[in-house]
Amino acid sequence: MEVAGGGVVSASSSSPRRVVVAVDESEESMHALSWCLSNVVSAAKAAAAPPPAVVLVHARSPPRPFYYSAVDGAGCLLTQQVMDSMDQYMASAADTVVTKAKSICTAFPNVRVETCVEKGDPRDVICGAAEKAGADMVVMGSHGYGFLQRALLGSVSNHCVHNCKCPVVVVKRPGAKQ
Repeated sequence: MEVAGGGVVSASSSSPRRVVVAVDESEESMHALSWCLSNVVSAAKAAAAPPPAVVLVHARSPPRPFYYSAVDGAGCLLTQQVMDSMDQYMASAADTVVTKAKSICTAFPNVRVETCVEKGDPRDVICGAAEKAGADMVVMGSHGYGFLQRALLGSVSNHCVHNCKCPVVVVKRPGAKQ
């Protein structure tokens, strides 16, 4: 696991609590991070306990080769060069997300921030990162999808609630549909 300063950290760090926060491009995930910092970190400060380490986790979907239909209906496979360009774009997008999340954390200078960016399905990446980090808690946002969208797309938060080995807090934005 990479620390914000570039080092590597194992789950046996001296920090008494470790909170994994799932971040992506959405405002919901940034709200969940802000909620975590305002509630979990501030509660530790009020209790005179050391602040928890916050592990920012971002799942990068690997580029998948896909076909698109040309005018005549024949399928075309994207070249490796196009696939590499897509991968570079996704890496850049991941860097942007993590940078934004780190900037939110600067309001809490005593919090140790670590980052973990991995390729894969967000459900598996978040659960795996929580286990590797020895997380005491996972905090994540809710996109507020309705029944049909959840049925078609699946719910990352629902998967994590059922499969993570630590408590999972799903944070909804104020005014979000219930």
